[in-house]
Amino acid sequence: MPAEPARSVQTTWLYTLGSIVFFFGFLDLIVTLSMLEAFMRTDDTVTAVLVVLLLIASATQLRYCWFLRVGRSGGLPNPWWTAALLAPAVIVWVVGLFSQADALVAAVPLWAAASLVACLLPKPQRRLVLVAGLVTLIAHPMLATALTGESFDFGRTSDSWMIAIFSAMLPIMLLTSMWWWEVVVQLDRHRRTAAELAVTQERLRFASDLHDIQGHHLQVISLKSELAERMLEIDPAAARELVHETRLIAKQALEETRSLVAGYRHVAFDDELENAREVLAASGAECALRLGPLPSDAAAQSALASVVREATTNILRHSEATSVTIELTTTSDRVELTIVNDGVTAASPGTAGAGTATDTDTTPRAHGSGLAGLRERLAAVGGTLETSTDDSGTRFELRATVPVGVRVTA
Repeated sequence: MPAEPARSVQTTWLYTLGSIVFFFGFLDLIVTLSMLEAFMRTDDTVTAVLVVLLLIASATQLRYCWFLRVGRSGGLPNPWWTAALLAPAVIVWVVGLFSQADALVAAVPLWAAASLVACLLPKPQRRLVLVAGLVTLIAHPMLATALTGESFDFGRTSDSWMIAIFSAMLPIMLLTSMWWWEVVVQLDRHRRTAAELAVTQERLRFASDLHDIQGHHLQVISLKSELAERMLEIDPAAARELVHETRLIAKQALEETRSLVAGYRHVAFDDELENAREVLAASGAECALRLGPLPSDAAAQSALASVVREATTNILRHSEATSVTIELTTTSDRVELTIVNDGVTAASPGTAGAGTATDTDTTPRAHGSGLAGLRERLAAVGGTLETSTDDSGTRFELRATVPVGVRVTA
C-alpha cells in the first residue's frame, strides 16, 4: 500500500535529520563549553558576549538543518533564513578577533554555516563556498594574532583537537548524509514508477483479454448471423437454430466479459479447442482435432488458448480455408500446439491465422493480438511461436511450444 513506503521514507529522513542535528549539536556544545571555559578563566566581557552569540548561532544552525530535505543542489530557502544563519556566525567571527578565548573556536560557527549553505548549492558554487569557509577558518587565528599581538597556540586548550577534527568532518558528514537521503528518495521514486508500470501492464493485459473474448465471439456471431440470414428462405428451422446459437454465444460473451472484469476469468483450454472446431466447421472448413495430454500449468493453458482464439479468428476473417488441423503433442519436457490451414491467398494479410509466408504482422492490431502479441504471451511462460508456409504458398502452419509439465486428462 502506498502509505507504508511513504512512512518508511519519512522515517529515513527523520533518522538522517537526527544524525545531522546530533552532529551539529555536539560540535556546538563543545565550542560553547570551550568559550565558556575561556570566560570563566579570564572574566572577559567580550568572551561573555561571544557565549551568547554562540548560542544564537547554534539555534539557527539546528533550525537550518530542516531545509536540507531538498537534497544536494536543492536550492536555498528564503533568503531571510540564510541571513539569519550567517549573521550571528559572522558576528562571532568578527568579535572573536578581540576575545581572549581560543581564536579557532570563534571561527567554527561561520565554517559550520558555510557547510550548511554549500550543501544546497550546485557543485561549482558548493566548492567555492567551502573553499571560502576554509579560508575564513584558517585566516581567523592569523588576523587575531595581528590585531591582539598574542600568538596563536594550537592545542592550548584540551578540546582544540576535538573541535578541529569535528570541524574537518563536518562537510564530509553533511554531503554523505545528503547523498544517502537522495538515494532513498530516488529508490522511492523508482518504486512508485514500477508500481505505475505494473498498473499499466495489468491494464494492457486486461485490454488484450477483452479483445480476445469480444473479437472471437463477435466474429462467430457475425458468421452465424450471416448463415442464418442466408437460410431463412431455404431452411427456416436451421436458420432458427443458428439464431438460437447466436443468442447463446452472445450470452456467453457477456458472461465471460463480466467474469473478466471481476478478475475471475480462467481460460478453459479444452473448451477453447472444442469451440474452435465447431466454429470452423460452421464456416465450411473441415477441422480435425488431434489432442494429447493438456498442460497442467494454468498460465500455459491460458497462453495456448490465446493462440487458438487468435488463429481461429484470423482464419475466419482473412483466409479461405477448407481444411484446418489443430494438433496438441506432448513430450517429456514440452507441449506443442500446431495449427495448419490451407486457406492462404495472395490478398491475405500477415496474421497468425491467415497464413502468409511472411512473419510480420502488417495489419494494425491491438496490443496482445497478432503474431507479436502471441509471442509475448508465450514468452511469459517460456514458450515460443513459429510460422511457416509450404512450397506452394497455400498451406500455413503455426506452431506454439510451451516447456511445462502436463496433466493427463480423461
